[in-house]
Amino acid sequence: QVQLVESGGGLVQAGGSLRLSCAASERTFSFYVMGWFRQAPGKEREFVAGISAWSGSITYYADSVKGRFTISRDNAKNTVYLQMNSLKPEDTAVYYCAATGRDPSRIGVSESEYNYWGQGTQVTVSS
Repeated sequence: QVQLVESGGGLVQAGGSLRLSCAASERTFSFYVMGWFRQAPGKEREFVAGISAWSGSITYYADSVKGRFTISRDNAKNTVYLQMNSLKPEDTAVYYCAATGRDPSRIGVSESEYNYWGQGTQVTVSS
């Protein structure tokens, strides 16, 4: 059982930056593909970014965040990060970290492809 704990959310003005962190309890963290999802009020949860297992050489982003957000991982710290720059009010949401051990090179964009979820961290971008 992998436990995921997100941190780093908060309130920021439009154009600002935040870095989210997701710490995993699993010693074999490097085996897992990691993803970030978000859910805005009244909307379904949506894929934001994902990173392949092991070295994290493969990353994938939703079009809405491409060029502004960067996902990375530090296997020595069992942590995945989401650097968010040029934030917009429409980025306001609860951000969730997710993990899957099904295929180390496949970055799923569907919630159903991930086995483990964190509790979420709130990001609010003011205009």
